[in-house]
Amino acid sequence: MLGVELVWDGYLSRLHRELDQVDSAAVAELSEWIYCAWSDGRMVFVIGNGGSACTASHMAEDLGKSSLAPEDLRDESKRRLKILSLTDNVGWLTALGNDCGYDQVFVQQLMNFGQAGDVLVAISGSGNSPNVLAAADWAARHGIKVFGMTGYDGGRLRQMQHAGLHVPLNDMGMVESVHVCALHWVVDDVFARINSVGRYAPRRSAQAASGDC
Repeated sequence: MLGVELVWDGYLSRLHRELDQVDSAAVAELSEWIYCAWSDGRMVFVIGNGGSACTASHMAEDLGKSSLAPEDLRDESKRRLKILSLTDNVGWLTALGNDCGYDQVFVQQLMNFGQAGDVLVAISGSGNSPNVLAAADWAARHGIKVFGMTGYDGGRLRQMQHAGLHVPLNDMGMVESVHVCALHWVVDDVFARINSVGRYAPRRSAQAASGDC
């Protein structure tokens, strides 16, 4: 825990250095995947444990609600981003954990909902959470694209994923802070794409790189 040794200013300086080292192309790729899922009517699933579970819930809430402008939320004609955090159904999680084992709490849900062409965002600071790995393995074998978000050395998840954001730092709290910061930019970027605003506004579309879905 870096905050045990570092005073506040030192902690902020270290966080700033870690953010400066984030692979911007990886963050942009996640945004592209999510935008394409919206465009193609595919599902985005998010999973994680502990703090990463909270990040998964936060990501699903932000992208589910804030991919549309506030004035469009009551407009039934608007296409919605289909995003679901598999961390949020307590009844299902506890039933699966009790009856099948905790390693099955995500993959069993994914078997119900997942289809080829969907996206799985798998968040694991260590990269070695058994329930995250089980879901990532099943997803990869069934045509679901796996985006990993890891820390430390990336663990097995970094070897299994199709793409990902790695924070090579042995401090879970700061790893999670970097993940959340990256995801907030993704929310804004997806919003801009869907609503054709900011750098994706029609008058600026020639300057804004936007991949094909």
